[in-house]
Amino acid sequence: MRFSCYFLARININQNMLLENMVEFYDTTLRDGSQAEGVAFSVEDKLIIIQELDKLGIRYIEGGYPGSNPKDIEFFKRAKSMTLETATVVPFGSTRYPSFEPDDDPNLSALLDTGARIVTIFGKTWRLHATDVLRVSAEENLEIIESSVRYLVENGREVIYDAEHFFDGYTDDPEYAIETLRAATTGGAKCLVLCDTNGGRLPVEIQEGVKAVMSSFPLPIGIHAHNDAGMGAANSVLAVQAGANHVQGTFNGYGERCGNANLASIIPTIQLKLGIECISETQLQSITSVSRIISELANLPHDERQPYVGRSAFAHKGGLHTDAIRKNRRTYEHIEPEKVGNTQRILVSDQAGRGTIMKKIEKEYPDYDKNSPQVLELFNRLKELESEGYQYEAAEASFELLTHRVFNGYESFFEHLGFRVIIEKFTDLTMRSEATVKVTTPDGTTTHTAADGDGPVNALDTALRKGLEQYYPALQKVRLIDYKVRVLDTKAGSGSKVRVLIEASDGKNSWLTVGVSENIISASFEALIDSFEYKLHKDKYSVN
Repeated sequence: MRFSCYFLARININQNMLLENMVEFYDTTLRDGSQAEGVAFSVEDKLIIIQELDKLGIRYIEGGYPGSNPKDIEFFKRAKSMTLETATVVPFGSTRYPSFEPDDDPNLSALLDTGARIVTIFGKTWRLHATDVLRVSAEENLEIIESSVRYLVENGREVIYDAEHFFDGYTDDPEYAIETLRAATTGGAKCLVLCDTNGGRLPVEIQEGVKAVMSSFPLPIGIHAHNDAGMGAANSVLAVQAGANHVQGTFNGYGERCGNANLASIIPTIQLKLGIECISETQLQSITSVSRIISELANLPHDERQPYVGRSAFAHKGGLHTDAIRKNRRTYEHIEPEKVGNTQRILVSDQAGRGTIMKKIEKEYPDYDKNSPQVLELFNRLKELESEGYQYEAAEASFELLTHRVFNGYESFFEHLGFRVIIEKFTDLTMRSEATVKVTTPDGTTTHTAADGDGPVNALDTALRKGLEQYYPALQKVRLIDYKVRVLDTKAGSGSKVRVLIEASDGKNSWLTVGVSENIISASFEALIDSFEYKLHKDKYSVN
């Protein structure tokens, strides 16, 4: 099934000329994105990402360099057998080496060996690269481009041609840059992609370059932008406004140096800002989850300040802001977060007024106003606790428990009577932590348990479970997935207060809790207690 989207693209903004055209998204996370520092995808990771991008409606997915290593060879073999709805997996390579003829070139042969119907190759556009990197004459570079494309086309392939360093080359020598594109066109390329490989060009340069190429070639024109000047997404969107109908990028902006243009920003901008419906509304609502899945597979923290898909994208903290969005969310939200699968978040902090608190709790407590005694009590307790070092912006689970204690007289599912932790270091330099915990459940049962652990927090976690899981089996599903410590007053040295944030998950949902103390183990235990309490509270658990 071929995926495309039609729209009216503004080719000449000043003259308001409109032309019906087609846009297609080309994802290069698996190739360009994997060149980012700290990113490495396994074959299994790549196959999962392909499935997610296909469901999202991406037209092309660049898989990597075939034949460059055993992992990529295995990947293309397995990807070939996948059944995809909208996407085509595309291998990537370069034009032939100057010392080889096309039919002897190992790179071109590897592209053919994948069996892929569509392939992408890049060639030198900047005269500087032809003479100083390839060490060939400008004329020989043109022949290399044309013969490489022609060879692939004659062997039954459709060729997407990436004009590497196009905008640098066009600035340096416009006529030669255009000649390299003409060589690819003569060879039979189906699409010309203009690359800002160094990522340093400004929007006006991008638009001028795209318009110049649009006036010279009847082929689809693409954009491949990097983000070294922070312009990657903007340059991609402006290229579309100038007439480009093929957009390349990576998810979460992964890529070499400062990364590539971020498709998680570009796709919603094109669809919601330019009014170009490229994927379905349902597919667009999955873009936040796709972004998060790719972060997980890359084994990197999700950038929560990303436009559209970050947790902070629709988070409101200032009292004036939250008061305004209670009246009309458009006052401080440029789109409805639900359109991209995200959610509005109200942050409670020492900057929050009662209006912020009301916005945060209004769904669960609709019958209260800013002057209700419970709201005033919650407001005052928040101020007091935050002065002691607590912070509830991230620890929303602890905030919810605090709210229920104020409004509902919430009673804990268990009472912790005390704990003890012993840490031993042996002559062979190994260490052991042992924790003892005493808790009482609402039925009056008191348990006293002990456990070893890799560290003191792990030992406390294990001992606490031993005492509670017989009454609350749901806690067996809870796992600590992140742990952060922040020193609050460095001037106090080793006696400083610390704030501990714990993120836990039951396999379906995750939540964060907070603890504060001069003792890091005590702060950790407090956050751990809240983590278990929150799970039982959300499940509305009762004692067996």
